[in-house]
Amino acid sequence: MPTLALSLIYGYNQVENYFVQPKAIFVLGGAEERELFAAKFAQTHPRLPIWVSSGSPQWYAQRVFTKAGIKATRIHLDYQAEDTVTNFTTLVDKLKAEGIDCVYLITSDDHMRRARVIGEIVFGSRGIVVKPVQIPTERSPEPIDKTIRDGARAILWVTTGYTGATLRSSIKKESEEGTR
Repeated sequence: MPTLALSLIYGYNQVENYFVQPKAIFVLGGAEERELFAAKFAQTHPRLPIWVSSGSPQWYAQRVFTKAGIKATRIHLDYQAEDTVTNFTTLVDKLKAEGIDCVYLITSDDHMRRARVIGEIVFGSRGIVVKPVQIPTERSPEPIDKTIRDGARAILWVTTGYTGATLRSSIKKESEEGTR
């Protein structure tokens, strides 16, 4: 019975993902190639707003999109995130408040597995469907342990409202102070 229930839930999600149309483009910052790709992608999706989480400096990101002919009113630049988990947690409620229930998720192919796991947990907790659009690179995929770690952090956020980022930051700071 539990297997049947999980199969039905998975099947429902697959069907829903097929029919739901994205209402926004969500770009994970961290590499210039992502914003350049997103600007070209946005040209083929002229009605969708673009949300960039912790990307290039504002002046540069605006220049990239302006050069691609994207109106400034479509672009939402957010610099709250410290890492991939907080890329999602800092914006999920804003996207939901805007009535966005499906996004194109743009990131590099080596980063997509981790981003997709986090996105499906965090955005999925608010009923937002993630449709991945990966940027081809020559890099190897990230180690699976990063995906597992950040998937656990995403679950922590869904259940407690905390990502563990502050704990990670304080451990890193203590480690740096210990090496001085």
